[in-house]
Amino acid sequence: MEKIDTAAACPECDGRLRTNGTETICEECGLVSGEDAIDRGPEWRSFDDDDTDRRRTGAPLTRSRHDRGLSTEIGYGSGSNSYGSRLTGRKRRQIARLRREHNRSRISSKAERNQVYGFAEIRRVNALLSLPESVREQACALFESAQSEDLLQGRSLEGFAAAAIYATCRTRSIARTIDEITSVARADDDELTAAYDAINRELGLPTGPIDPTQYLPRYASKLGLETAVEKRAREYVATLLEAGLIGGRNPSGVAAACLYAAAGEREEWPTITQADAAEVADVAPVTIRSTVMNIREL
Repeated sequence: MEKIDTAAACPECDGRLRTNGTETICEECGLVSGEDAIDRGPEWRSFDDDDTDRRRTGAPLTRSRHDRGLSTEIGYGSGSNSYGSRLTGRKRRQIARLRREHNRSRISSKAERNQVYGFAEIRRVNALLSLPESVREQACALFESAQSEDLLQGRSLEGFAAAAIYATCRTRSIARTIDEITSVARADDDELTAAYDAINRELGLPTGPIDPTQYLPRYASKLGLETAVEKRAREYVATLLEAGLIGGRNPSGVAAACLYAAAGEREEWPTITQADAAEVADVAPVTIRSTVMNIREL
C-alpha cells in the first residue's frame, strides 16, 4: 500500500516522500529515508465472501485447566525436526530434560498441584459419564471454590472431584445417582457424601429435591420400554406428587417403580420384573414393591 507524505521532504533533494510497504522513498532521487521492518498487518487477506475465520486467537480459555489453558506445552513428536531429519540421541535427551523442567515449572505450589490432580479426575469422570463440557467446566469452578474456602483439608481429593460433578448435576437438573458416579470415580460413597455435604453446607448450592421424571427416559431406554410406557409412568409420578407420597423416597426408585407399574398395566406393552426395575435404579426390590402398592391404592 502506497502513501504519500506531504508534510515531510527528502533530506537530500527536498523531494516528495512516498511510503511503500515498509520503506519511505523519495520520488525524485530514490533515497530510502526510512524503513520499518515490522509488518503490522496480518499475514492473510480477508474477503467478504469468505466464511472462515482466519483470526489467530489460539485455543479458548477453559476452567478445566489450573492455568486456564494459557501455558505452553512441549509435546512428544516423531523424533525428527521440521526438515524431516532424525534427531540425535543427545538432542532427544536435551528435549526430554526441557520437557520435564517445563512441566515442573508450570506448578508452583501445592494448591496448584491439587488443582491439576482434581481437574484431571473431573475430566476423566465427566468423559466416562458422557456429560456435556459445560458440566465439566462448572465442576472445575466448584472444585476451585471449595479449595479457596479450605474445604479440602483433611478430605479426599478424589471425593471432592466426584462431589463437584454430582453437585453440578444436581444444580443443572441432570439425573445422575451417587452410585453411577462412584462406579467410575476413584472415590467411594462415603468420600463423595462427605465432600458433597461440605460443599453444600459451606457454599450454599441451589440444590433441591430431584424430580423422578428426570430418570424416566434413561431407565426406559435401559429396560427396552416404549414411549407409551414412559408417558404413562410420568402420569404415575404426577399422581404420587399430588398425593404427597414422594417426599423422603429415593427418586430413582420412584421412577423405576412407576415404569414397572406402567409396563404391567396393559398386555400389549412389554413387561418387566421388579428385579429388573430394582437393578436399573440400584435399589432393593422392596422399594419398588412399596411404591407400586401406593400407586395401586391411588
